[in-house]
Amino acid sequence: MQEDVVRRGRLSGERDLEIKQFLSSMDADRNIADADLLVDIAHLLMLKRQNIVDQENAVTIMRVLLGMKEAGVPEEAFSEHFEDIHAGIESVLIEAAGEEAGGRLHIGRSRNDEVATCIRLHLRDEIIELLDSLVNLRKVLLTCAEQHHKSLMPGFTHFQHAQPTTLAHHLLAYEQAFSRDFDRLNEAYARVNRSPLGAAAFASTGYRIDRDYTATLLGFDAIILNTMDAVATRDFALETLSDLSIMMATLSRLCEELVLWSSPFIGFICLDDPFCSTSSIMPQKKNPDTAEIMRAKAGSVTGAYTAALIITKGLPMSYNRDLQELTPHLWRGTRDSIMSLHLLSGMLLSARFDTARMKAEVGRGFSTATDLADLLVREYQLPFRTAHSIVGRAIRNGTLDKKALDAASSEITGKTLTERGLTTEQMTTALSVEGSVAMRDHPGGPAPSATAQSIALARVKLNMDHHNAGSKKLAIRRAIETMLTEAGRLAQ
Repeated sequence: MQEDVVRRGRLSGERDLEIKQFLSSMDADRNIADADLLVDIAHLLMLKRQNIVDQENAVTIMRVLLGMKEAGVPEEAFSEHFEDIHAGIESVLIEAAGEEAGGRLHIGRSRNDEVATCIRLHLRDEIIELLDSLVNLRKVLLTCAEQHHKSLMPGFTHFQHAQPTTLAHHLLAYEQAFSRDFDRLNEAYARVNRSPLGAAAFASTGYRIDRDYTATLLGFDAIILNTMDAVATRDFALETLSDLSIMMATLSRLCEELVLWSSPFIGFICLDDPFCSTSSIMPQKKNPDTAEIMRAKAGSVTGAYTAALIITKGLPMSYNRDLQELTPHLWRGTRDSIMSLHLLSGMLLSARFDTARMKAEVGRGFSTATDLADLLVREYQLPFRTAHSIVGRAIRNGTLDKKALDAASSEITGKTLTERGLTTEQMTTALSVEGSVAMRDHPGGPAPSATAQSIALARVKLNMDHHNAGSKKLAIRRAIETMLTEAGRLAQ
C-alpha cells in the first residue's frame, strides 16, 4: 500500500475506516481524475520552463504522468487509504518516480488550487456536452414543428380550453425556452473557463511561477486574478446548477404535458414503447415512466443547487473543507441534466402525434369566443369590454347561437346584434378555428405563415449556437493536444 505522502509529516496514527470514509472524496473524484493528470502535466511544464524543476527530474516525473495518461489512472490511486485523488496520484507518482523527482511536482501549488482547477476543467466539458444536447433537442423540436405547422390543436390557460393554436406553435414555445437555456449556460461557460492554478493555498507562492502559461496550456481563457477568490469561490458551480435548475423546470413542464397528452383522457400523443413501462399486475398498462422520471430529475437537480448554495453561504474566506461536499451535488446535477436532455430528444423524435384527436378538441369550450368579440369591436364599433360581456353572457346561458347573442346584447346594451347588422355568415366565419389561427399571423403567432418564419429564424440561431459549442470544444482539444505534444517532447 502506498504511503499517504500528505499526512506523514504533521500527523500520526492510522485512521479507522469510519473516519476515512467520512473524509474521503474518492467517489466524486473519479470524475476529475483525468483532469488532475492534465493539471499535473501543465504545472510540471511550467516548473520546468521557469527553471524551478531541473531537466532530469522533470523528465522522470513527466514519463510517469504520461504513462498514467496513456494507461489510465491506476486503481490504487483511488484507495480509501487516501483522502482524495490528488493525494492518491501524487503518492503513486512518488512510488514510481522516487521522491527525489516525484516529490518536486507539488512545488508552488496546493490541493486548494489544484482541485479548483480540476473541477473547472471537468465542468467545462460537461457544459459543452449540455450545449450540444440542447442544440440536438432544439433541432428535434424544430423538425417536429415543421411537420406540424398546420396541425390544429387547442391552446390552454389554467388547463382549460382557451384559443385555437397549432402544434408547431406549441413546440416552438419550448424551443425558444431551451434556446434561452443555451444562452445562460453559454454565458456561464465564460466564467467557468478561468484558471485558479497558481493561487496555491490562497496567497499564491514565493516561487516565480507563470500562471498565464499554465492557463494557456490547459485551454483556459484567462486566470482568476485574486488568488484568495480563486480557491474560495464556487459561484461558477452555483451558477451552472442554477441554470440547470431553470432548464430542468422547463423540461419538467414538457414532460408533464407528455404524460397528460399520452393518457386516454386526452390522447394527443403515443410515446414509443422503449420510453414506457408496463405494470407487474395489470397487463394492459403502458405507462410514460421515462417522462415521469424526468419530472423527478428536475427536483433532484434543483435539490443539488439548493444543497450547494447552503453549503457555501456561511463560509469565511478562504478555502474550507465544506466545499468538498458541494462537488458531488455538481456532478449529480450535470449528469441528470445531460441524461434527461438525451432521452427527451429521443422520446419526442419517436413519438406519434394524433393530429386528428387534437383537431377534434380544438373547437371545444368556445375557444373562438374571443374572435367573435373582436368581430363586434371591428365591425360594429362596440367597446371591447361590452363585446366581451355580450359573448360571455351568451356562453353563461349555454350557447353561442345568434338568438343567445341577441338576447345577451339586448340585456347589456338595450339593442340586439341583429339590429346592429350581425349576420349568421359573419358569426360562422368568426367562430371558425382555421380562420382564428390564420388571422394570428403576427411574429411569433400560431398561423402557419408565422410559425414558418419562426422556424426559419430559430434555425439561424440554432446553427450559430451549434458552431459556438463546436468552437469551444475545438479550442480545448487543440490546447490539450499542444500541451501533450510539449509534454511528450520533454519526456523523450
